[in-house]
Amino acid sequence: MMRSDAYGDFDATELYCPLCKRATPVRKRLLLVLSNGDQYDYVCTLCGTSVGDKMDHQKDNLDIFLK
Repeated sequence: MMRSDAYGDFDATELYCPLCKRATPVRKRLLLVLSNGDQYDYVCTLCGTSVGDKMDHQKDNLDIFLK
């Protein structure tokens, strides 16, 4: 039986902010565009503190620019 990737990739909507001292809504911001994927930064919408990051390993991004 083959296992499919049913859920794919998740994005955070709330993360703990050390400055606000609670879980707050976050905004996903593109930080770097790399050859092996894109790196995003999660920022607290209340105070603007960086609360996490994410590396998106999609090679399809590079194929768009090559065509």
